[in-house]
Amino acid sequence: MSTAGAGRLAGRIALVTGASRGLGAAAALSYAREGAHCIVVARTVGGLEALDDRIKAIGGSATLVPLDVTDGPGIDRLGAAVYERFGHLDVLLGNAGILGTLSPLGHIEPQIFDQVIAVNLTANWRLIRSLDPLLRRSDAGRAIFVTSDVGRRAVPYWGAYAASKAALDTLAGIYAAEVAHTAVRVNLFDPGPMRTTMRSQAYPGEDEAEQTPPEAHAEALIRLALPSCTMNGQCVAGDAAPAGSTDPGRRH
Repeated sequence: MSTAGAGRLAGRIALVTGASRGLGAAAALSYAREGAHCIVVARTVGGLEALDDRIKAIGGSATLVPLDVTDGPGIDRLGAAVYERFGHLDVLLGNAGILGTLSPLGHIEPQIFDQVIAVNLTANWRLIRSLDPLLRRSDAGRAIFVTSDVGRRAVPYWGAYAASKAALDTLAGIYAAEVAHTAVRVNLFDPGPMRTTMRSQAYPGEDEAEQTPPEAHAEALIRLALPSCTMNGQCVAGDAAPAGSTDPGRRH
């Protein structure tokens, strides 16, 4: 059954990074189901093609962009291509992220720290730099960046990841303030624990069945993408930590 012309995001153009799996794939699929044309960005061609098959199966449409988000010039070219084809952008979901390693600050390899900052922070700045003019050309541009509350707490061994998310929170907050008098709205989304590859890297012995699937956050991400969303500079939390959890590092 085709979703073309129907749904709450009918006719909208949405760009999602880290779209080949996890929360990014779930978000792109939900946006397409609501009628948006999705520009899906990820490093893995196979993952993008699998997502495209799922989107086509529900009657949606997508543009596949195999791209490493640390490729700054590539992001600039992406912005130019989106402008040439669509003339504007309605939704940006900055979802791509990596964990790095969990270790004392002094033990983190410099290249690992640099990579975490590059993916989780700098790439989102490059997206803003390239896509802000396109969001401003929309009647209701919506930018959403995926964060974690570990960036707002001092959790041992999470230094690189936490620092990148703390900086992302500030970056998004400043961007929100800068567009406050425009039709663009910028918010953060903190999904909490999810059944993802990153989660299994952080907690390899954890039972995945106990974690929330990324698809459970689809509705929240749709609401943040809607033209009717008036929030700006806010952080919207997903599901809370599992009942009985006392580990201060569990919610990310």
